Amino acid sequence: MPSWSVKNLLVRRAHAGAEGDGGSSVPPSLPIPPFEMRQLVGPTDPAMFDNLSGAPIFADMPDGAYDYVFDFGSGCGRLARQMMQQSPRPTTYRGIDLHHGMVKWCQENLTPANPDFIFAHHNVFNPGFNPDPSLPRFAPFPIEDGAATLMIAWSVFTHTTQRQTEHYVKEAARVLDDRGILVSTWFLFEKRNFPMMQDFQNALYINEFDPTNATIFDRTWLAGLLSSAGLQVILARPPWIRGFQWELHIAKKGQGTQVELGEDLAPYGKKPPPVVTQDPSKIGN
Repeated sequence: MPSWSVKNLLVRRAHAGAEGDGGSSVPPSLPIPPFEMRQLVGPTDPAMFDNLSGAPIFADMPDGAYDYVFDFGSGCGRLARQMMQQSPRPTTYRGIDLHHGMVKWCQENLTPANPDFIFAHHNVFNPGFNPDPSLPRFAPFPIEDGAATLMIAWSVFTHTTQRQTEHYVKEAARVLDDRGILVSTWFLFEKRNFPMMQDFQNALYINEFDPTNATIFDRTWLAGLLSSAGLQVILARPPWIRGFQWELHIAKKGQGTQVELGEDLAPYGKKPPPVVTQDPSKIGN
């Protein structure tokens, strides 16, 4: 699914394996996804697909967090590619995405460099990326109960409908290890400022043709949804531009300390995604 995040800097050399990493090294060259795929996930600068420092892409994770990484919305492998360069690297990585062309690119260009990184097509309907109307709107995650020590949903719940989000939050609770963490991003608003909304309406959509272009959820509704799934927010990073995406780290209840979302006091700005002029579902197919 689309990703608008920016991480790390350009690297073209191998990173030697660090102590505790088995002494193995990152392959000296990893392919960069083609420009048209980078457009689909947001950042197009090749620097945003590399990990110069070799540090874990998510800092301050507990021991064992990278044992089994499940990447929901793996796109063209931006985060996977960075994790291939980090130390410690994931012992097991499973990425899924609804864009067939990007999954195929990752299978052909990243998995050969590290067979522990596996990518699969999550074949559900999306108006732009997978526009077959006969497809289901959501599906179970293809991993076992309690398998994921780290689940990533970066720029995914910013592009799912309310019904999809309700399903996938329950799926996240199912696949997370008891001490696992979900790293996710969200667009959030205060529903109390919209008195015309019904009780069952908890999302705002900005695009009349493709609601998943950007989805904004009520903060109170999200807290209730997580709680009903047995989950809680343990870290909340506000947007760097007012109204942009929150980074929420989510764990099962009883793991870590629950935190409340603070205020969004970031400066006003603008961060629209790139405009893609060709049919995105055809790219890479």
